[in-house]
Amino acid sequence: MDYSKPLVIVLLGPTASGKTSLGIELAKTLDVAIQNIDSRQVYEGMNIGTAKPNEDQLNKVVHFLINLRLPNQPITLHEFHKIAKKNIEESILAKGKAFLVGGSGLYIKAITQGLLPPAVPPQKQLRTQLEELGQEASYSILGAADPIAASKISSNDKIRTQRALEVIYATGNPISSQQKFKKPPWRILELGLDPHNLRQRIINRTINLYENGLIDETKVLIQRYGVNLPMLQTIGYKEAIDVINGNSNQEEAIAITTMRTQQLAKRQRTWFRNQHDPFWLKDEEPLREALSLIKSGLGL
Repeated sequence: MDYSKPLVIVLLGPTASGKTSLGIELAKTLDVAIQNIDSRQVYEGMNIGTAKPNEDQLNKVVHFLINLRLPNQPITLHEFHKIAKKNIEESILAKGKAFLVGGSGLYIKAITQGLLPPAVPPQKQLRTQLEELGQEASYSILGAADPIAASKISSNDKIRTQRALEVIYATGNPISSQQKFKKPPWRILELGLDPHNLRQRIINRTINLYENGLIDETKVLIQRYGVNLPMLQTIGYKEAIDVINGNSNQEEAIAITTMRTQQLAKRQRTWFRNQHDPFWLKDEEPLREALSLIKSGLGL
């Protein structure tokens, strides 16, 4: 192993797998900040619904790459990659290493494998037109224009559907044909969390989200940005809107949110097993095992 290159440690795994708490313990032990790799936690005000680290957790360890934008100012993968790369380089300069924690597979891949997304700014006029068309029609257009991209995007994922269509609109070429790779100048150590009781963890966390104020948080976001804010299609917020509008009750919302979260976790598991090759930590003593692997990776 080439120990002359700095080490970037990545803790990845599906939603609700325990990345936040283990990440904090690792960061404290390693004396390094956490680079949060989550495509929704980058937005201010989306705290409860995205299970963003709470105030107590943020006070324990410095976190970067959260609260980068307002929810009505979407960040592109290209923009996120640029900011994350700068933060990682600063962490390496200061601490000799960097530590990433997250579950957003495409964002992690951009950093660890050097995926270079096209630098296309948001197309406001096109987004307005796509909003008027609706997600079903927009996804159908994407399927015809870029079937490869469509096959990798959920039919309900408005954000990624619009982004793929934006790239086609701005460049005349499918986004799937414009993704290039440039290997980063670091060694990568990926650690994976995938506990055996993930389904129960998702149930428990979903209940906690609602008990901790998800519906009130959603009301605030609606008041500030309007009910049609695309980010409010995120798991949890969409169901909270149905409760607010009287279309369902909280018990039903919890059940639907749980189901959608479990579906997301399944997709994340598939992504990480196909796109990455982490050391999967055992459930018994993940902290001790992770530290042992990191120590070895640092050449200690």
